[in-house]
Amino acid sequence: MIGFYDYTVVLTYIGFASGITGMFCATTRHLRLAVFFLALSGLCDMFDGKIARTKKNRTAEEKSFGIQIDSLCDMVCFGVLPIIICFKLGMRQIYSMILLVFYGLAGVIRLGYFNVMEEKRQEETDENRKYYQGLPITSMAMVLPLFFAFSPLLPSHQVFIAVLHILVAAVGALFVIDFKMRKLSAKELFTLAVIVAAAVAVMLFVWRSWWELLHFHG
Repeated sequence: MIGFYDYTVVLTYIGFASGITGMFCATTRHLRLAVFFLALSGLCDMFDGKIARTKKNRTAEEKSFGIQIDSLCDMVCFGVLPIIICFKLGMRQIYSMILLVFYGLAGVIRLGYFNVMEEKRQEETDENRKYYQGLPITSMAMVLPLFFAFSPLLPSHQVFIAVLHILVAAVGALFVIDFKMRKLSAKELFTLAVIVAAAVAVMLFVWRSWWELLHFHG
């Protein structure tokens, strides 16, 4: 069999499976579950790199494969899945779809650029990355769940859709704007994971009836 199947890529594969499952949920209007699987993919992505680096004797091919497979899965989970979710939520006007295409294109450009620069960096040093250039594409797995958790506080569905457009545009632009962003520590990642998990729990259980009435019907 071609490919690599050791423990260093298990979380990446689980995250990919979660992203595909989220697409099934989104296309069948189970949008709360779609957001849950988006957040789960983000959780897997937070820690897959740290797990991969625990294997000290990885070959150059294994390292390169890890970079490529991680970016391919990222595009599915944090590029395509959010586009489907936002489209099903109501971003269906021509300008909305142009905005979603921009978001997807920005994600592709960012990941392709990251792959080139990361391979170059790993050839030059074995040190762990300390900064990102631009906003990581994984960020959408935190932005959308947090936004959805607090969206019932918005006064109307129209305001919800307007803010959603702004978020998609801003996040997509930040994918390709060249600025330095410090990589989070393990403790900070854990704290962020707890916050997102709490937001997902609120979305799934606390606001459930109101959420379905406002966003899923009509």
